[in-house]
Amino acid sequence: MSKLQVDMRYSIEQMHGQFLTTGKAAGQSAAELQGPSFAEVLEQKKAEDGEGVRFSKHASERLTSRNIDLSDSQKERLNHAVKAAEAKGIKESLVMMDNLAFIINVKNNTVVTAVAGGEEKIFSNIDGAVVV
Repeated sequence: MSKLQVDMRYSIEQMHGQFLTTGKAAGQSAAELQGPSFAEVLEQKKAEDGEGVRFSKHASERLTSRNIDLSDSQKERLNHAVKAAEAKGIKESLVMMDNLAFIINVKNNTVVTAVAGGEEKIFSNIDGAVVV
């Protein structure tokens, strides 16, 4: 008899116990081994991120290339502006603050791009503006 034929004599139940509980205490259910669901992990991540405005990759690159470093106070004002835009039903907002301008997707709470003073400023595809 070959080795392959010998291994086939074990039942699925016998093999199940050997492979499923490797490194775990015997008797744990499959649900206990799986951990949190995707929905639970997603909700936890959302809670960790908080409700603050996020910056898209493009916006982050623009901030870096234009040497724009937002203070905590400016970030707070930006968050306030997004909430005000949302309250008015604005979906794509221009937010003007100090010598800066931001295009923000209000629904996703995400800054799409940022412009500093001294640059040409033409904004399209917005349905509202907030000046803070």
